[in-house]
Amino acid sequence: MQANGNRNGPGKKHSERLEALGIQLPTPPIPLGNYVETSLVGTLLFTSGILPFVNGKLLFTGRLGADLTLEQGQEAARYAALNALAAASHFLGDVDRIQKVVRVGIALATTESFTQHAGVADGASDLLAQIFGKEQGHTRLVSGVYSLPVRTPVVLDAVFEVVV
Repeated sequence: MQANGNRNGPGKKHSERLEALGIQLPTPPIPLGNYVETSLVGTLLFTSGILPFVNGKLLFTGRLGADLTLEQGQEAARYAALNALAAASHFLGDVDRIQKVVRVGIALATTESFTQHAGVADGASDLLAQIFGKEQGHTRLVSGVYSLPVRTPVVLDAVFEVVV
């Protein structure tokens, strides 16, 4: 662990990496039901299923393989990851309190014949690697389903190790 409290490389904070990448975290998402977006247990912060909202609207709707391309799926996964990071940062009060991305779960609304699940999920994983460093890595589970809430193509949940 680095002296600055994160593992983002020598002296590099996550907030600095975001700024260098030209990324501003969006407004944290609002739950669509009776639940909270984040829950802290010990040093692990769990997010609920996060959707690819941009300015309060879904970035895309529909199913991968029918309505959406691989590239649109990657973009949706990237925005869902940004929203998960925004929810975590809002809960913690500081994105630099995140030590590591432990796990990412991604559900995709797909056709039966769609097989590019890993490629879509890389939209989220690549972004997280840019921010937190490839050497840290994270585990991931990607699955395809027939439908998701409000016709979203992507639902992402994450587990972060944090400084408490």
